Amino acid sequence: MASAPEYQATTVQACGLFPFVAGSGSPSVGVPVGRHMMWGEVVCMDPFAWLDAGLVTNRGLTVLGQPGTGKSAMLKRLSRGMLAFGVRPLFLGDLKPDYSSVVTAAGGQVLRVGRGLDRINPLDAGPLGAALTRLSGSAAQRLRLEVRGRRLSATLALCSLVRRHDRVNNGEETVLGAAVDLLTDRLPDGVDPTIPDVLCVIRESPDRLVAAAEVDDGPAYRAETKELRQTLNLLCEGSLKGVFDGPTSRPIDLDAPAVSVDISAVAASGDTLVAAAMLSTWSYGFAVIDASTALAEAGLAPRRRYFAVMDELWRALRGAPGLVDHADALTRVYRGRDVAHAMATHSLDDLAALPSEEDRSKARGFIERNAITVLAGLPPRELEEVTRVVSLSSREVSMVSSWSAPESWQTGARHPGRGKYLLKTGQRVGIPVEMELVGNEPALYDTDSSHRAVVQREEEA
Repeated sequence: MASAPEYQATTVQACGLFPFVAGSGSPSVGVPVGRHMMWGEVVCMDPFAWLDAGLVTNRGLTVLGQPGTGKSAMLKRLSRGMLAFGVRPLFLGDLKPDYSSVVTAAGGQVLRVGRGLDRINPLDAGPLGAALTRLSGSAAQRLRLEVRGRRLSATLALCSLVRRHDRVNNGEETVLGAAVDLLTDRLPDGVDPTIPDVLCVIRESPDRLVAAAEVDDGPAYRAETKELRQTLNLLCEGSLKGVFDGPTSRPIDLDAPAVSVDISAVAASGDTLVAAAMLSTWSYGFAVIDASTALAEAGLAPRRRYFAVMDELWRALRGAPGLVDHADALTRVYRGRDVAHAMATHSLDDLAALPSEEDRSKARGFIERNAITVLAGLPPRELEEVTRVVSLSSREVSMVSSWSAPESWQTGARHPGRGKYLLKTGQRVGIPVEMELVGNEPALYDTDSSHRAVVQREEEA
């Protein structure tokens, strides 16, 4: 059967060729992410543009899909597209790494965290400290309180992570807060305390900390803080030694067009170190946003928009009970600011690995609160779980599941779901799109290149 000629044009032009031209009504504002799989028209998706156009209620984005279906390619396309619109991507905790090449190509900053590499001090004020030097009055006081809260929150999260099953109790939190305050008063302006500094001042047993512990004398104080001192010592001398126990070696550049914090060097060191690296980079990275906002509100810098990508989110959250609260606080705080954030994972089964039902419930809330959900290839059993938090019709479930597995046993075949996505928001019918890589995207977005290089070396050997 002979194929008919195809024409592509605007509705104004094409109606002269054929009167029955119609589109799907898909959004055309934002970053072009692919063509509609049924209509062929270009579909655009961008958390900032969609919120500005009234299509969504917030800028949260969730990406779900099996390995190899193109989750990171979608996030890279969005990041590069929004970069062209003036948005600054922040890849916080790049585990493989998937995003460093994109940041390098954009002239951005790549930090490599690990033993013998770049080091992040969890108590570092980071860009907030730089912003403080330019502020005064009530704005500076608010920022000082924010720095104090971040330092304490980061320390509590790392302590919980090391303890795994036991949270820091109220008395210990009070002592930690007093120690952070005492160090802030003691150290010169611009010098940040470190975890070893906190341990050292707690060991000193100053009157200020004894009073904070609500005990009568030194021996009672030492007994009260013994477990806390052991926890802090483990952060300095245990498996995390050499990563978070000193000053930050290279700060994040506020003026960089994009930033990636590459933690691939710690990926093989166990879940505890990975989770600690992710939590620290999230806290430090979001400080960039706070600093930028504070300077803009004071009229000292232009207002900027940020796109924070939190890939492999659940590897950090499953480290210890209560860590979900840390991520929850971050994502809730930034909903009202010029920030979009993306969370990506392979499966909702990752939630089942979280330590408690309370944590699992809160983590499901991340997906429910995010206005946009992008579904790549997923098996039917997984889609049953997804439908509990995302409204999917039976036809949508059938479509997404058809992308989940090859139809034949032929080796070397392309994953049937690669580059295919269903865009969902609210109760609207999903938009099926297929993304085609253009220009230098195939080279920049290829996450399998390192694996192929290993295979090639083995074959040559």
